[in-house]
Amino acid sequence: MITVESAFTTEIVENGNLLVGPWRSPKQMLQAQTYDSHASIHDDATAQKLGFRGGTIEGPTHFSQFAPLCERIWGRAWFITGCLSAHYRNPVFEGEEVQAQIEKPKPGQTVCTIGMVRRDGTEILRGTASIDGDGNETALSRRLGELKPLTDPVILADIKVGMKTPRQAIKIDFDQNMGDLYPFSLADKLRVITEPSDYYSLEHNPWGRAIIPMEMLSVLFQYRAREVRLPVRGPAVGLFADQEIRLLRGPLFPGETYWVEREVVALSGSKRTESMWVRSTVFDADNAVVATMLLNGASMKDSYANYQSEHKALYG
Repeated sequence: MITVESAFTTEIVENGNLLVGPWRSPKQMLQAQTYDSHASIHDDATAQKLGFRGGTIEGPTHFSQFAPLCERIWGRAWFITGCLSAHYRNPVFEGEEVQAQIEKPKPGQTVCTIGMVRRDGTEILRGTASIDGDGNETALSRRLGELKPLTDPVILADIKVGMKTPRQAIKIDFDQNMGDLYPFSLADKLRVITEPSDYYSLEHNPWGRAIIPMEMLSVLFQYRAREVRLPVRGPAVGLFADQEIRLLRGPLFPGETYWVEREVVALSGSKRTESMWVRSTVFDADNAVVATMLLNGASMKDSYANYQSEHKALYG
C-alpha cells in the first residue's frame, strides 16, 4: 500500500479548547434538483416562497469541512470508522462563509463535540464526530431519545415506524450524473469541494485507490431512493434537518457496487414540519455492513397544497 503524510493541506488552528478550520464558501450544486416533478428547497424561487432568502446549500456539503479536523485527531482511523452526527440549525446560502470547529480531545477520546458557525456568529449545525463507536454515543442517538412524537400526521399519515424498502444496488463513478435528486457528478463535486484531497482522486493513499468523500456518501446512499418510495403524501418540499453518516468498514470507493436498505426508525414533528427519520444500512459484495446513514427528512406543511383539507378529513 502507498502511504502519504496527510490527506489534507487545510490550515487548522487552536482556539482555546477547539480546533478550528478556515472560513469556507461552499458551492450550491442543487439549483436544478427536482423530485415529484417539482423544484426543491435548493431552488431560489421555491425556497423564497417558503420564507427562505434563497436556495439553501445542502447540509452534508458541510461535512467536508470536518474531515481535516477529524483526520488531525484520529488519523487513518477516521476514514475507516469515522462518524459525523449533526443537527442542522440554520441554512447557508451561496456566497456565505462558514467555519467548522471541533472539541480538542483528551488522550484516547473517541467522541468530540462539533459545531459550525457563519461569519455573523449564527450557528449552522451542532453534533458529534467520533470513531470506533457502536452508534449509541452520537449526537443523533441522544436526540432520537428526546423527540416529540408526531401528532395528527398528514404528509406522513401513511407512514409507520418499522417500514422498510427493498435492497437496492448503488454505485458512483467519477463522471456519473447522479440523476434528478443530484444533478451533478463526483468529478463536478471534486472541482468545488471545500477541502480538496489527493485521497479523493489519486491512488496515493493507504488504500491504493481513490475514496469517496463523506459528503458524497449522502449522495450515493440516496441516489435511487425515489425508485422504492415510502408512502409519503405529496408533492411537498422537504429539507434535511438531522443527518448522521457512520463508517463501519471504510472507506467506500468510486466504481464499487454496494447495496442499501432503508428503514423508518422514528417520526417527529414541529409547528412547520413533519419529520421521517430513516436509517440506511449499506452492504458490500460480501454482505458485510460497511456504513449507515440516519437522515431526518422534514417535510414542510405549508408546501403541501392539500394539507388543511386532508387534516380536516383525517382529524375533524
